[in-house]
Amino acid sequence: MPVWAVRGSYLARRDTWQRFTKVREASSAEQAKEIVYSEIGGSHRVARKGIRIVSVEPAAERR
Repeated sequence: MPVWAVRGSYLARRDTWQRFTKVREASSAEQAKEIVYSEIGGSHRVARKGIRIVSVEPAAERR
């Protein structure tokens, strides 16, 4: 399965954006974005409108 690097930021506090890079396995770039939305939303209690995804690129395979 392809590995994707998803980069962006999320609203950590009222006016502070926290950058992130997540590397996830997914069948498509769109599915990788959905996985990241779900993980950040669940872990940090951030709504989708508080998450900005800047890029989704193929990443090197995990070893």
